[in-house]
Amino acid sequence: MTDRAIPQFEGTFAPVVYCDAGIDLLDQTQLPESTVVLHLRTVEEVAEAICVMRVRGAPAIGITAAYAMAMVAASDGNTISLETMKQAGENLRSTRPTAINLGWAIDRMLGVFMKLNGQPPDVIRNVLLAEARQIHADDIEGNRQIGRSGANLLPAEARVLTICNTGALATGGYGTAFGVLRATHDSGKLEMVYACETRPRLQGARLTAWELLQNGIPFKLLSDSAAAYLMSTGGIDAVLAGADRIAVNGDSANKIGTYSLAVAAKYHGIPMYIVAPTSTIDTNAPSGASIPIEERDEDEVLAPCGIRFAPEGAAAWNPAFDVTPADLITAIITEAGVFRPPVDLGGIGAV
Repeated sequence: MTDRAIPQFEGTFAPVVYCDAGIDLLDQTQLPESTVVLHLRTVEEVAEAICVMRVRGAPAIGITAAYAMAMVAASDGNTISLETMKQAGENLRSTRPTAINLGWAIDRMLGVFMKLNGQPPDVIRNVLLAEARQIHADDIEGNRQIGRSGANLLPAEARVLTICNTGALATGGYGTAFGVLRATHDSGKLEMVYACETRPRLQGARLTAWELLQNGIPFKLLSDSAAAYLMSTGGIDAVLAGADRIAVNGDSANKIGTYSLAVAAKYHGIPMYIVAPTSTIDTNAPSGASIPIEERDEDEVLAPCGIRFAPEGAAAWNPAFDVTPADLITAIITEAGVFRPPVDLGGIGAV
């Protein structure tokens, strides 16, 4: 793995691209201190990058997995076996259990591969790479549509609260909830973004703040525990959050702390919007009770960013996500439209 130029996809910044028979990936664990781009050549390297969150955000993870499947085909000599492809998919699938886009992208790539049975290896490689790039392009275009739809829901001089990172870093290169912020800012309607730090890994403080600065969007950071009080002052017009998996009934899993924001927003009469592509909808999950919740290493809480704050001997519980019930959600904004619970999303989601 070596340092590379910052990835570009179709002329714009992207957190991950396919390049030189491998994957160029911006290491998000190094931001904002430094921009380090890694060149990954094996499934094991990609799996490690997903697991330790060098790449994160459900859409970006899915795109990375799609490129990894294309990379496996390109590195499998003169024969490309279904067994090799399936094993690669399982290695990738095991890294992060909550983000459905990961499995969705792997299954889509395997489906394309199986339809190419008997084709020459070069044809298979070219078609798989084209499919991965199409997934990437579709994500960006879908995000732009999401941004436009979401901006239409916000008032003039909007003051918006958000959590985690849902921008170009978490997607193909534009953003979901962050894409709504971008579109609203571009339309002149955005007054202020309040970004929760998003503990324990501080994706809001490290990554969202970095992207807001890059885009010239006015913002202030706040600790997660200050959000409810800010709502009580009348300083928030809407809450925007992404999702890593959405159940058929609209229950939505997102970064830990989203549920707390939704409860506080409901109490204060503030609209709560979940923003995600339709690939995040799990048609096999009737409700949030069916969504697996990843629990990560307790050291992320005990020693965030490698600095220990808790005393030796302390233990921690570290769920990476929580589930916001649909009845706390004002609307779910997707590229296929805006859906207001109660809903049945079974006909539009991932399968």
